[in-house]
Amino acid sequence: MNLSDLTSINELSPDAVAEVLDLALRLKKEQKAGKEHPILKGKTLAMVFEKPSLRTRVTFEVGMQQMGGYALYLGPSDIQLGVRESVADVARNLSRWVDGIMARTFSHKTVADLAEYAEVPVINGLSDLEHPCQALADFLTIHERKGDLRGITLAYIGDGNNVANSLMLLAARVGTSFVVACPSGYEPDQSLWQSAKVTGETTGSRLLRVEDPREAVREADVIYTDVWVSMGQEEETDRRTRDFQPYQVNSELLRHAKPDAIVMHCLPAHRGLEITDDVLDGPQSVVLDQAENRLHAQKAVMGLLMG
Repeated sequence: MNLSDLTSINELSPDAVAEVLDLALRLKKEQKAGKEHPILKGKTLAMVFEKPSLRTRVTFEVGMQQMGGYALYLGPSDIQLGVRESVADVARNLSRWVDGIMARTFSHKTVADLAEYAEVPVINGLSDLEHPCQALADFLTIHERKGDLRGITLAYIGDGNNVANSLMLLAARVGTSFVVACPSGYEPDQSLWQSAKVTGETTGSRLLRVEDPREAVREADVIYTDVWVSMGQEEETDRRTRDFQPYQVNSELLRHAKPDAIVMHCLPAHRGLEITDDVLDGPQSVVLDQAENRLHAQKAVMGLLMG
């Protein structure tokens, strides 16, 4: 893969996406069979966290260990990016000690600046604009459940947030149609939407925004939702809860969808808000498969960037 960093799905060509997913499938198969793959033996990943996470920390740390490397956790109090030290200076220093940097930040600019000044690969573990590793794990899961990604439809219900942004960019690259149902004012990033539409014209991916979630799920093979209130938006809880109430993924909404549609959520979930217990824990849910595939997709990304 001819790529130095992964800060955005926009950096991945359709061929690069296929390369990541193919390697992820191979590494997953080998891991299940107990076969070692020390492709990052002796390599070190610095994990920079401005906000906490269960799945991101565990999957990157375990993934490095499984590939023969080492992951170093750097929490909010360890670095204080842009406070104790500039992002550029942190990037330059880390480049002298480690072989790769994963950053989970509030501002996307922080990830972009790390990539600009670091001399080692930088991976976006989440920013306010994108969540590319989540999207890759999700499409790995969809591929396992639905086969060919081209020609299927993903319906995203709720807030057009960082996860939605990365999902639509990746859908456009693999030929999956993307329908988002959200209230006015909560749409995905407009510039990324236009970018995805341009890409979709070459792959056959159709992008559509609607306000009625029932319309969105009618032809969907995949139904996806995420929290209505992300970290840093707590002051907006009352307004967001009110605005998104009609967008709950529940059994009534599933009655309007294909009977074999799968339900996805990147977790953690606010049970009883954006999704109900019976759906989250029900037979159509693949949320634990998604969570597991964070490990395998990220191992593929690290292997291709740092190997």
